[in-house]
Amino acid sequence: MLAWGAALAVTSVTPGCASSKGALAPVAPNRVRTYYIAADTITWNYVPQGRNLISGAAFSGKEQKWTHAGRGRLGPRYEKAQYRQYTDDSFTTLVKRPASEAHLGILGPVIRAEVGDTIRVVFRNNAIFPVSVHPHGVFYTKANEGTPGDDGTSGADKADDSIAPGASYTYTWQVPERAGPGPDDPSSLVWLYHDHAVDMGVPGTQAGLVGPLVITRRGAAREDGRPADVDHEFFTFFTLFNENDSPYLRRNLARFAPGQHLDLGDADFQDSNTKSSINGFLWGNGPAGTDNTHTAMTMAKGDRVRWYVFAMGSEQDQHTPHWHGNTVEVAAQRTDVINLLPATMVTADMLPDNPGIWLYHCHVDDHMDEGMLTRYQVR
Repeated sequence: MLAWGAALAVTSVTPGCASSKGALAPVAPNRVRTYYIAADTITWNYVPQGRNLISGAAFSGKEQKWTHAGRGRLGPRYEKAQYRQYTDDSFTTLVKRPASEAHLGILGPVIRAEVGDTIRVVFRNNAIFPVSVHPHGVFYTKANEGTPGDDGTSGADKADDSIAPGASYTYTWQVPERAGPGPDDPSSLVWLYHDHAVDMGVPGTQAGLVGPLVITRRGAAREDGRPADVDHEFFTFFTLFNENDSPYLRRNLARFAPGQHLDLGDADFQDSNTKSSINGFLWGNGPAGTDNTHTAMTMAKGDRVRWYVFAMGSEQDQHTPHWHGNTVEVAAQRTDVINLLPATMVTADMLPDNPGIWLYHCHVDDHMDEGMLTRYQVR
């Protein structure tokens, strides 16, 4: 366990008692946590700050291939799909993402539960193509898998497989012990949920339909499901978004390259549409407020920090996230680099002891060259 175990001995509490880091909710057997989530069409900008925040300079000529519109390329803006959370089943009012989660970028809302809970996802498909919600880790029946296929089922057991545009479906997932942390794991673990409806979900995931699912050990969560022994959680999603495979490609051509007669098979055009991103951002760009001196992920020296790191994609999506300046603990091993393959999920704990603005990036050379870098700050 991390060195913060000594601090946990002081701040951990029995269910229903107060903690200096927040209050734990009374343990509620069979608690149902309901999320209202839609797949929405959005306009996404991979570089909202419009410059390279890693170098502190304007984008170079080479970098402009992925960041600027021009002859034979679409630029940094695309129509994409995103899982977004609403307040109720009318799907009229979005849940505002808290400042602590602004860094999630293109990712869907964090779905949280404690071991023993039930998760209900009331889902509406507002996108232009069939979509589903398929979870990893939790327990689901055939009527709640979110994946089509010849599996011997029929009728109601197939209704979850692929939700048509404009339609809705409610997924129900159980959270048994095997979905949560093991005896030697930290108090929470990250899983994924993503589209799995058409062609095994490749078009939908390339469009942006991916989100994190966090399961906390029973009795170790705050009221909202967050682990009580953590000060900050950061979610980082490493992927090469291939906009050539997106269901929105034709719409993006019409909107962002009007009048151009593009060769969709041209290798240079296809390469310009492959974005080596972290949470949908390139070269340190991030949510509103990110700039040269303010990173999207900030913590203080000595904070208890949990990183949830995951990936999706093709055989090109072999990533090696690297933290400069500080180390993490993963599976009882200290390191500053981890390995990711598509649909791999890693939970890493950090006790930052080295103040500064630090690089955090994939260590694969091609991915670094194409923008898979960001920064975090220790104050």
